[in-house]
Amino acid sequence: MAQSKLRSAILVISDTASRDSSTDKVGSVLADTFATEGEKWNTPAIKIVPDEKASIQRQICLWADSEDEYMNVIVTAGGTGFAVRDETPEGAKENLEAVIKLLPHACIQAAGANSRSIHAGGVQRLEEEAGVGGGHGHGHHHCRTHGHSHEHNHEHTHGHSHGCPKPHTSNDPSVGASRRHRASPYPMVSVDEALKLIYDHTPEPTVVEMPVGILLVGSVLAEDVYAKEAVPAYRASIVDGYAVIAPPSASEQSTKGQFPVASVSHAQAISMPPPLESGTIARITTGAPLPPNANAVVMVEDTALISTTPDGNEEAVVEILTEDVKPGENVREPGSDVSLGSKILQKGQLITAIGGEIGLLASTGTRTVTVFKKPRVGVMSTGDELVEHTNPIALTGGQIRDSNRPSLISCLTTWGYPTVDLGIAQDTSNDLEHRLRDSLRDGTDIIITTGGVSMGELDLLKPTIERKLGGTIHFGRVSMKPGKPTTFATIPFKPTSSTTPAAQSARQTRLIFSLPGNPASALVTLNLFVLPSLHKSIGLASPSTSPTSSARPGLGLGLPLVHVTLTHSIRADPKRTEYHRAIVTCAEDDGRLLATSTGTSGVGQRSSRVGSLAGANALLVLETGREPVFEKGEVVKALLMGQIVGQ
Repeated sequence: MAQSKLRSAILVISDTASRDSSTDKVGSVLADTFATEGEKWNTPAIKIVPDEKASIQRQICLWADSEDEYMNVIVTAGGTGFAVRDETPEGAKENLEAVIKLLPHACIQAAGANSRSIHAGGVQRLEEEAGVGGGHGHGHHHCRTHGHSHEHNHEHTHGHSHGCPKPHTSNDPSVGASRRHRASPYPMVSVDEALKLIYDHTPEPTVVEMPVGILLVGSVLAEDVYAKEAVPAYRASIVDGYAVIAPPSASEQSTKGQFPVASVSHAQAISMPPPLESGTIARITTGAPLPPNANAVVMVEDTALISTTPDGNEEAVVEILTEDVKPGENVREPGSDVSLGSKILQKGQLITAIGGEIGLLASTGTRTVTVFKKPRVGVMSTGDELVEHTNPIALTGGQIRDSNRPSLISCLTTWGYPTVDLGIAQDTSNDLEHRLRDSLRDGTDIIITTGGVSMGELDLLKPTIERKLGGTIHFGRVSMKPGKPTTFATIPFKPTSSTTPAAQSARQTRLIFSLPGNPASALVTLNLFVLPSLHKSIGLASPSTSPTSSARPGLGLGLPLVHVTLTHSIRADPKRTEYHRAIVTCAEDDGRLLATSTGTSGVGQRSSRVGSLAGANALLVLETGREPVFEKGEVVKALLMGQIVGQ
């Protein structure tokens, strides 16, 4: 008796393919996979639906519950990205007996609930792995595994170009605390190595046009700027005084003597003064236009009043007391400050809060400029124990106030970056995942989290990034104090706010900096690691200074480096480079920069001691490879976080 064949169905979820089925390349490829096992499977039913939860559920219900159309297996393709309309896992899981988490070989590409981590390379990569769109149908696909030696870092699979799951380094939260890592699986990297990885994975800046105004401060110009107007646009007086007609040479008639005041020229936009006739003068204010024919201005200090008009309100005759007046004296010629069409600012120049750049742009009639877009930075704290600092309740049990979010947002705002408060996430993988996804969908470019990156059973950020978001952790430990558990990761993301289908389908990279939960560690690592990434993202070129070296790209961005003299001895960590919080002042006698620790004894520099950063304006770089005691009077490196004040 012949064995009955199993029934299969393929559900393609795609807005584009639902409108035009000819654009679908996936259904036929998956059908061919079933055909290779023809003795076991009927020809699969193929349906294409838009990326809408109701449509997905309706079709799955039909296949899962109907006696006539009951299917033994349903394969879905598409709708598993980060976009708001990527609804496949959500729409499918309510209707199936089991959502298959992971199948070997080709089915891994349709592993509903976990497929976002598999789809990190985008549709193009998935099509290539499935054999779609040209090439040989039975080629070999090479899966690289970074943990193997160079000679054996290719795993070969044969047949239908099967995809390979990405290995995870983080704990699997589902196995329980007893099976978690007892030692960190992440290799310890140096600060320089961490900075290099951050630089390499920070996306190149994008260009936007912005109006000239306060919001431009902190931006970097994306192209040279040329003067649209000359400054001044007319012949203007530099001083308050009297416009005169100065002789071309001293041998001719002198300007000394008494002259009638023929007119008055103020700095106003109403009209130009009348032409000046020989033998007369015109009273003029600073910045006012010279009357036609006038070629010099005599300062009011070099004159004397002789007589007034009958009503006593105006000057009638004024005596000029000096005869050494030359043509052009105290006169600003048109374009003498800024000539029309001249380059006034260059690409890569920072618009500072001092106001010089804004003033120059405004004075030349520049209304908009192209700059590198500032990234939108989201800040999130994690931990069941955290309470909002604004919550008036009395703390109980193990509760603590969340100080990290307010301090980090304050620092980022001072630097001039737009921030988003992402709140406090609970110590559950689902809450972390939902908050991170929501922030990405809302347009956050860089996410900063604090807490949840150490070795505890509730430290869930690393597994959430890897296993739920399909992210790549580039480093998870840094040889430094404080800040050892600092983690840096990237997440592939497909935006839906773009205006073109091509832009919507293109994967972008989002950055996650997972900083330690201790307050001092969080602020130190924000300054040390996040700031250089922000600088690259807005197009700042590397300056000549660097925390440790300027030989490699990325290490010259961030805090400025100076050398300071210790006012007392400091015992540093003998094994890890220590970033010691300190107050740097300028000596009144010789101008040296002097550094005083914010705390050296007992718990003074403990990573949980937020008070060690109160008043601090520098991080002393106390490197290893020497005696751990840095003596009074010794000169060390320091990274400046704030302004230097006098003693």
